[in-house]
Amino acid sequence: MEWFSVLLLVALGIVLIVLEIIFVPGTTIVGILGFAAGGFGIYLGYDYFGATTGTIIMVFSVLFACGAIFYSFKSKAWERFSLKDEHRSKYNDGITINLQIAQRGKTISSLKPFGKAIFDNQIVEVKSNGDYITENQTIEIKRIEPNKIIVEPI
Repeated sequence: MEWFSVLLLVALGIVLIVLEIIFVPGTTIVGILGFAAGGFGIYLGYDYFGATTGTIIMVFSVLFACGAIFYSFKSKAWERFSLKDEHRSKYNDGITINLQIAQRGKTISSLKPFGKAIFDNQIVEVKSNGDYITENQTIEIKRIEPNKIIVEPI
């Protein structure tokens, strides 16, 4: 039973440390728990089996952990779980051509400060000057920037 508990704690510690390095970068609870579990497993190895066996457990644990981390990086295991798609489109791309300053429309969602509005049956993403504008309120275009429409309530 002692061998089982030592090996289980060391293996759990290595798994948590690999998860920390590959999937949850930074110092988080996963890495701390992994280090504590592995360390406690090695401590129990010293306590149950003496200094020689404890040292052997520690050396093999460190070597196995380094090998597991190296293999994880080499096999690019994290790439199967990472997002690879990029969203490069912009709101209102090409729509601002049909709009002009002082044109009036109506909000179809609340602007906090971003939201949606309708101008001549065309739904666009708009921005207020930092004000909160409620839904179904009449607005007016004050500025048109590339892919950004600044409005104010009337």
